[in-house]
Amino acid sequence: MSDEASFAAEAAPAVPAAGGARVKIKLVRSIAGTRESHRATVRGLGLRKLGSESELEDTPAVRGMIDKVRYLVKVL
Repeated sequence: MSDEASFAAEAAPAVPAAGGARVKIKLVRSIAGTRESHRATVRGLGLRKLGSESELEDTPAVRGMIDKVRYLVKVL
């Protein structure tokens, strides 16, 4: 297998298990004037514009990210 093919196989996103817990979040406050690390966390959660929603796998890592920017997001 070539280096490119093996890299593509490693970079493929993990498929969530059927029936796995999900968490839905919404960006309710603007990221303007916030710390750069908080803006990066919001982007990492898949949120862009004010009012945008994202549904993610409920993992400790995602819960930690939500906790970090809890003043900007709402768990639906």
